Amino acid sequence: MRFQLLGPLALADGPDTVVLQPSKPANLLAALLLNANSTVSAGYLQRAVWGEEQPATAKAALQTCVLRLRRLFAKHGVTGTAIEAVPGGYRIVAGPPTLDLLAYRDQVRRATAMDRDREAELYTLRDALSLWQGALLANVRSAVLHRDEVPRLAEERLRVVERVCDLLLGLGRCGEALVDLWTATRVYPGHERFHEQLIEALYRSGRQSQALAEYRRVKDFLREELGVDPSPSLRRLELSILRGEELGPVGQAALAAPAPGQAAPVVSASGEAVGSGSASGEVVGSGSAAGAVVSRVVRGETVPQPDAETPEPAPASGPDPAPAPASGPDPAPAPASAPDPAPGPDSATIPALVTAPVPTSARAPVAAPAPAPVTVPPGAATGAPSAAGACAPPADAGIGPVPGVPHFTGRAAEAEAMAARLTAPPPTGPADHRALAVVVSGAPGIGKSALAQHVARQVGDAFPAGRLLVRMTRADGEPRTAGEVSAVLADALGATGEGRALLILDDVVDADQVRPLLTPGGPPGTGPGLAVVVTSRMGLGGLIATHGGWVQRLTAFTEAESYGLLLAALGAERVEAEPEAAHRLTAVCGHFPAALRILTARLLTRPGLLLADAVDWLGDDPLARLTLTDSPGHSVTGLFDRALDRLDPRLSQAFTHLAQGPPELLADGGPEHEGPVPEAVREQLADAGLLEDGPPGPYRIHGLLRAHVRRTARIRDRRTEKV
Repeated sequence: MRFQLLGPLALADGPDTVVLQPSKPANLLAALLLNANSTVSAGYLQRAVWGEEQPATAKAALQTCVLRLRRLFAKHGVTGTAIEAVPGGYRIVAGPPTLDLLAYRDQVRRATAMDRDREAELYTLRDALSLWQGALLANVRSAVLHRDEVPRLAEERLRVVERVCDLLLGLGRCGEALVDLWTATRVYPGHERFHEQLIEALYRSGRQSQALAEYRRVKDFLREELGVDPSPSLRRLELSILRGEELGPVGQAALAAPAPGQAAPVVSASGEAVGSGSASGEVVGSGSAAGAVVSRVVRGETVPQPDAETPEPAPASGPDPAPAPASGPDPAPAPASAPDPAPGPDSATIPALVTAPVPTSARAPVAAPAPAPVTVPPGAATGAPSAAGACAPPADAGIGPVPGVPHFTGRAAEAEAMAARLTAPPPTGPADHRALAVVVSGAPGIGKSALAQHVARQVGDAFPAGRLLVRMTRADGEPRTAGEVSAVLADALGATGEGRALLILDDVVDADQVRPLLTPGGPPGTGPGLAVVVTSRMGLGGLIATHGGWVQRLTAFTEAESYGLLLAALGAERVEAEPEAAHRLTAVCGHFPAALRILTARLLTRPGLLLADAVDWLGDDPLARLTLTDSPGHSVTGLFDRALDRLDPRLSQAFTHLAQGPPELLADGGPEHEGPVPEAVREQLADAGLLEDGPPGPYRIHGLLRAHVRRTARIRDRRTEKV
């Protein structure tokens, strides 16, 4: 039989659990278990049971409650734990096998001893956190315990969660850390360390815009609700992100910082330990198993693997549309503010965090760091310092330094060709010669932005004046006008240093949106010294016709590239243990980068799931399962919906007709009874990235996209039938 405190107060015997009903004996039992193996004074127990205003018969009634508990123990066969009457009060004897709180602290203490093996420490701490079963003492109606004890226990758990997230960041598993941090920051909005970890995890995952949006959100909260500024460490982190700096490894101070398994024992004036540090100050026992713990808290063809050029160790966290990793998901514009994911199942009942106020004097003023050059790959020659990073425009302007792409895989030939094109000497010509343009086009989610950003990082030494990423579409899907972009671009380019600069115009919707930026008389700096990369779902043939340039059109991964992505994201040990299942997973995803990235993110959060089982699980309903539960906007269906919403209604209707019909419809002169689609319409759909080059025939539709259109049509038809 085991007592459970880390959730509703309950008795558990194997899989059978009895949750105690709210009552005075339940209050008494909770007070004793919270200070197990220590003597608790009768006065404190009376306050815990009845509150500060006690009845005249409280002393006798306390003895009655003890008797009722002993009968309860006998009824449920509790023999190893007894309530003892001792001078001055009562004591209950328990150990890790019989009390989850002591088991939790014991595991935290063991994890502390594993500080040289971070994976083992992480595993042990996660095992400890699994003992928490929901809202602390939800069925205990004691204002004293909820005031004095519950916040202390909640703090123990939060410091373990902090340690777990530090370990995940240190091990490069940022995607796993994000799952915990999204919920933690929403449940505890005033807990700055969680926000700092979340911002760092987002940035290390290549999601710079969301990281800055999260910083602004917590900054506004602290100022409006608490009247304080963010901590110095948060402000330093924001500066690093604005300047596009590499954060480097997670600080050793964070990874080695002590974190308690519980509050320190209360020590008397003579130096003798007198209990476990209850807020009441009335625990008078000594050396308890619960109170003695003072611990640190807190786990084919040759396809190139991730480059050392992007040292951010983040794993495949879900495909964030901005920016997309691993040549995978094509980024939709990053949201202006990070979306608040749905809270966890019991987040509404998690007790609020209680922290001690930090004296104003404790916060030393922070000197702004000197401007730093944009970092270049290890071993590359370092150019002149870039002002683009140090003078980055506000994040809401849609312009910032080019972020790294963690775990970039595949696209070796495309990356080499682009790098050669961008580093070639600028074309000779008059002073008003238009900027060189490289257009990267392809379907939504095919990895255009990831490739552009990866190449930009590779060729950094060729652009000493800096590299800027300009998001040409807002978070709501509306394109930015050329005039709007020109205004902020002029400021950004005016702040750069001497030499060439590289500009990525990301997610362009049509040629007219960028022509003014490439035409003589455009923003200052858009001359021959500026190299421009344009990413777009559209082919932008008109732009190439009027401004020249070179086109790189992307298609789905090869089988070897898909397998390489799984190796990079999940690790060779897991993938090579089930190579056949891994290849089947890539086939179910249609070798589509966005789908593969979402899949790896989900598998990272379920490390015990065999890949063979994942094949069956995913194959049952790929479209429904290729989504991130903590961030529903990151899904294959959402990606396709946003792409189809951009289409002219006439084209959208034609594409739906093609996707629902037989493949022969895509051929010239398709079946008459199906209603052939004119070649001009098919060409427009191909230009929009929705039709791929054959075989068979001149066009084909990706299997996932075809399945999505058919699924959407079935849902629409069912709704129509119900009406």
